[in-house]
This record gives sequence, structure tokens and C-alpha cells, in this order.
Amino acid sequence: MFDKVKSTIKELAKTAVIKAEEALGSNKGQEKKKMAIEYIIQKLPFPAFLKPVISFLFSSFIDDAVEFAVEYMKGL
Repeated sequence: MFDKVKSTIKELAKTAVIKAEEALGSNKGQEKKKMAIEYIIQKLPFPAFLKPVISFLFSSFIDDAVEFAVEYMKGL
């Protein structure tokens, strides 16, 4: 189960970073990161009552996934 959640988070992170970049533009790194994290949590395929628990359990992983997605996007 955890592998599926991690895989979903990684895919959502790519989309989240793109959407944050489009919405906020450059020079707003912390705002974009916060927006990306919120996007990931909102789009997680779990009932609303479980999302806070999932986001807490995977907070570090979500943060790392966003950072990885940013670096990936810079390389394109």
C-alpha cells in the first residue's frame, strides 16, 4: 500500500510543480512549494477524513517529491 501511495505522490508532484509555476511564475519558491504540497494533498485518492493522516505520515516524502519534481523540471 505504501508503495502505491508514494508512486501517486511522485506523479502528483510533477503536475503540482507545473501548476504552481504557471500560477505564480518565478521568484516565489516558498509560495510555489506550499501550493504544490497543498495540490498533492488535495488530489490524493483517499477520503477527506484520511488526507490529514496521510499527509502527516508522508509529509517528509511529499516535501522530497516536490523538491525532486522541481529539479526534474529544471532539467527539461
